[in-house]
Amino acid sequence: MLRLSVTIFLSAFLLFQVQPLIAKVILPWFGGGPAVWTACMLFFQVILLGGYAYAHLISTRFSRRTGSGIHIAVLLISLAFLPIMPEEAVWKRADVVQPTAFILWLLLANVGVPYFLLSSTAPLVQHWFSVTYSNHSSYRLYALSNTGSLLALLTYPLVVEPTLTLGSQVGSWSMAYGVFVLLCVWSAWRAMAATGSVTSSVGRTAAAGNFGVGISTPATLDVLMWLGLATAGSIMLLATTNQMSQEIAVAPFLWVVPLALYLATFIITFQHEQWYSRFHFGLLMGVSSIVATAVLFGGVFVPLWVQILAYSATMFACCMTCHGELYRLRPDPTHLTLFYLVVASGGVLGGLFVAGVAPLIFDGYWEYHVGLIACIFLTQLAWLRAGVSVRAFASRTTLFIRLGLMLGALAMVLYAHVRLGGRGVVEASRNFYGVLTISRDHDEVGEKLVLTHGRVVHGEQYQDPDKKRWPTTYYGPRSGVGLALQHHPRRHPSKGASSLNVGIVGLGVGTVSAYGKPGDKLRFYEINPDVVRLAEERYSYNSDSEARVKVVLGDARVQLERELTQHGSHGFDVMAIDAFSSDAIPIHLITREAAQLYWDHLTPDGILTFHISNRSLDLSPVTRALTEVCDCEPVRIQSPAQPRRGVSDSTWVILTSNRLFLDASEVKEALVPWTDEDRPPFLWTDDFAGLWQVLKW
Repeated sequence: MLRLSVTIFLSAFLLFQVQPLIAKVILPWFGGGPAVWTACMLFFQVILLGGYAYAHLISTRFSRRTGSGIHIAVLLISLAFLPIMPEEAVWKRADVVQPTAFILWLLLANVGVPYFLLSSTAPLVQHWFSVTYSNHSSYRLYALSNTGSLLALLTYPLVVEPTLTLGSQVGSWSMAYGVFVLLCVWSAWRAMAATGSVTSSVGRTAAAGNFGVGISTPATLDVLMWLGLATAGSIMLLATTNQMSQEIAVAPFLWVVPLALYLATFIITFQHEQWYSRFHFGLLMGVSSIVATAVLFGGVFVPLWVQILAYSATMFACCMTCHGELYRLRPDPTHLTLFYLVVASGGVLGGLFVAGVAPLIFDGYWEYHVGLIACIFLTQLAWLRAGVSVRAFASRTTLFIRLGLMLGALAMVLYAHVRLGGRGVVEASRNFYGVLTISRDHDEVGEKLVLTHGRVVHGEQYQDPDKKRWPTTYYGPRSGVGLALQHHPRRHPSKGASSLNVGIVGLGVGTVSAYGKPGDKLRFYEINPDVVRLAEERYSYNSDSEARVKVVLGDARVQLERELTQHGSHGFDVMAIDAFSSDAIPIHLITREAAQLYWDHLTPDGILTFHISNRSLDLSPVTRALTEVCDCEPVRIQSPAQPRRGVSDSTWVILTSNRLFLDASEVKEALVPWTDEDRPPFLWTDDFAGLWQVLKW
């Protein structure tokens, strides 16, 4: 029994260690957006389904000896796929048109086979357990499996990520996988010689604690309930992850929290039936749903800790009820592999809906609303079918009425949230990189078109002809980039004023082009093709600019690396780094390696500016620490709001050794000195980037 327990625990641990590991490796190659993790999760769910289908086939269509022999052969073949690190020269490309499809192919080619075999282990080992120990419940091994998965998720951001480089992580994982293969081969070999049977009996079923479960073939309605409950839980997991990641950062910490809670619900519900209380978790689901809906209306103005707590509590409650009802509907162990196959199918359907269907049919992150309603509806439908209303909820009729009223009220509130989100919208689009909306607004200055990415303004332009070239929002004349473009020494008449060569990471609506002068060259890097299209079709900053403006489509870091290798340094006089989507940040654009790349593209007296305004994260210590690369003085610019010019307050950090620029009176007046109250500098690298260090609680 110990051998099987260790095998299933290690397989689950490796299964969920590789998820954040491989996602972190490829995240910078595809822009660092939330959809990268969603695509990875879809892959993991699909391969998990394949592993469960394989386990079902091996245990039901082949003899025990033949099935175990096949599995041993496949296990040994899988060792040829180690180590699992994708080759950067092959997979890190700038010409990827469909990131989701390419990510799925990348993962399949590099981790597909090992992940497939790890996925098949839980149902297979439980099947072998039923053969060997026919008088014990095998469902507790599922709780053990999820415990291993949960431990893997918790140790990754807290232990593995902060202490090991990516190369060391890959090497350690690959060696541990080799140990797993040996254990699993041993277990499969022993299963060949087992003499037990999984033939069901009413007595064994009762001994296993399968309350209310018979030994007959599961009814079609039961199978559909398994599928529906698993799908609803999967939607809530991924939709919650999207909801948090788009407003904070795309990092393992925020991936792990929802996934860890998701696994915890399986552990709690499958460990013991009495651990799931319909009344208590149903009450928690109702209360937390109301709180989460209120947070949706509050948006980014709600404190960070409230957002994380509200969304996490709601997802936990919804998944507890879904998975609790799954456990109550579990079949006899003779149908164990079918049960897990259907549950895995529900996970895939949820992943397909969030990653594939929702971006096509929604112009906002409305899948969270769908998942919330689905969880409440299906769990209460399960209560009705179970007849629990007679004792716990007064009467079945009363419960049905309560169900209808609750769902109706929640649906109307969520629909109101969707409608309010679309108020004044001129155009909306959604793709792999996020949600964009253009809305028409008025203020004391006049009418303007506002671009919103997620739920944060990322550019606006007044429509009056005499105001169209005003630099607005975070790019006003006293902002970091505004000062750099106006007061670079090359602009000074006494120095024989000449043109500037400028690189900008993040297009927005092209506001920086308002500073362009004849002879200037402005080169924007933008990963989202919809941003490029909207900037061209709806805004005129680029077309009206006196400078020569070029937009390069693709991830800025990938493109800059390629250009440096092929053509050498651009020799930018000024670079502005502002590629944040909503309040979330692509971490790979502010690491030591990224800063070195920017510095290589700058002239010796170049000016590097970072826009660090953020409601959730304090990026000043990270950007200050980048002076390790450029050996220069970091200065902070706090730009005040100018409502009569459409300018928002903003914070910029500038890295430069250009003393003429730093000594300019306009720059000195805008400086905000560092104090002891500021967090001390600490450096982020591609291997080590701790989100905990910069959170604004």
